[in-house]
Amino acid sequence: MKDRSIKRPSLDELTHGIDQSDRMMLSRAITIVESKLASDQQLATKLLDSVIHKTGKSVRIGITGVPGVGKSTFIESFGTHLTALGKKLAVLSIDPSSSLTKGSILGDKTRMTHLSQNSNAFIRPSPAGTSLGGVAQKTRESILLCEAAGFDVILVETVGVGQSETAVRDMVDFFLLLMIAGGGDELQGIKRGIMEMADALVINKADGNNLKPANQAKKAYENALHLFPPHESGWTVPVKTCSAIKNEGILEIWSTIETYMSTSTESGYLTRQREAQNVKWMHELIRARLETNFFGDPAMKDKITQITKKVAAGELGVRHAVNSLFS
Repeated sequence: MKDRSIKRPSLDELTHGIDQSDRMMLSRAITIVESKLASDQQLATKLLDSVIHKTGKSVRIGITGVPGVGKSTFIESFGTHLTALGKKLAVLSIDPSSSLTKGSILGDKTRMTHLSQNSNAFIRPSPAGTSLGGVAQKTRESILLCEAAGFDVILVETVGVGQSETAVRDMVDFFLLLMIAGGGDELQGIKRGIMEMADALVINKADGNNLKPANQAKKAYENALHLFPPHESGWTVPVKTCSAIKNEGILEIWSTIETYMSTSTESGYLTRQREAQNVKWMHELIRARLETNFFGDPAMKDKITQITKKVAAGELGVRHAVNSLFS
């Protein structure tokens, strides 16, 4: 029977392809990084080591917001503006995965029709899987690969706002929170935590009958920001309005990001932030490796099975059960 498996490219092929900004090879490199196969992970490690010296020169932007806020429309409008300026743009879009089927739609390319056909744009949808933070587990590695391929701006679009969405803040330079006027009081509980980490608040859909409510919301959020602790970088968080569908306010948003990058670079904050992000990333990988080794140990699997049965039957307390696993 004929072997229909797709041959994995070699390290040299991947490195050369990324160096030439070959989108197909970049996509295959990201697929290898996202793979759970041990052989692919070994190749991914070698690949990242070989391109690391070409990374770190892009502007990394995280974009989040509640479902329905218009993230995809905003990114298409914003991205089109950037490519018109001559920027090479990569969009890493994270699609939610079903907790039941583990599948995801991966439909961002269909929602960004014009941008997906732009020769200066690269859109890569990835499933969120079981990772917290609204970002795929390998998003950091994907950012590095896109930088090595010569992309000037990297956008990371998260699933939506929630308690676990803040992980994106630990891998980008600028964190943009998209909002809409009249979101409702039910959102206030999750807004504050995200707002405290945002580098800019942008109220989208500020057009037509929604223009006045958007401007009113802008003033309300500007007042609310005064109650928050000062930004670690000394940056004063602005509140902007825009209409992604009408391409209004997009220029001002990019200008704000450029100002932030310039001031944070000059102050040394950007360097300190990226260093701290790398250290945190290392600690996360250590924890992940320990967890994999712990649950992957055959002897430990049997022990966990036996103790789980006792916990389920009420024969053993949870704290005592955990202690016994480490004794």
